[in-house]
Amino acid sequence: MYHVIFHIDEKEKWPLVLGNVKNFMADHMAAEIEVLANAAAVNGYRSGAFIDQMRELSDQGAKFVACQNALNAQHILKEDLPEFVSVVPAGVVELVKKQSSGYAYIKP
Repeated sequence: MYHVIFHIDEKEKWPLVLGNVKNFMADHMAAEIEVLANAAAVNGYRSGAFIDQMRELSDQGAKFVACQNALNAQHILKEDLPEFVSVVPAGVVELVKKQSSGYAYIKP
């Protein structure tokens, strides 16, 4: 089984990241996939343009995560996020944890 963390910090790259996740999942359904958004990219979790696609990928097993520090910086409350998004205290720490536990790191 593959373990992959997709990292996004630029909101303009959401279409690319979601396309990468979809393509990866099409070939490797037996994978643990996490999409970590920090910096300005956390705003994508409030954008109607991407929510349906994120929800579909979440229903297929992808995990979506937001950095609490980035949410604070962007003045976004956890309650404003879709129910499928979880929050970690610091995105950079989450990246280190995942990579240390064997996750492949992808940043489109």
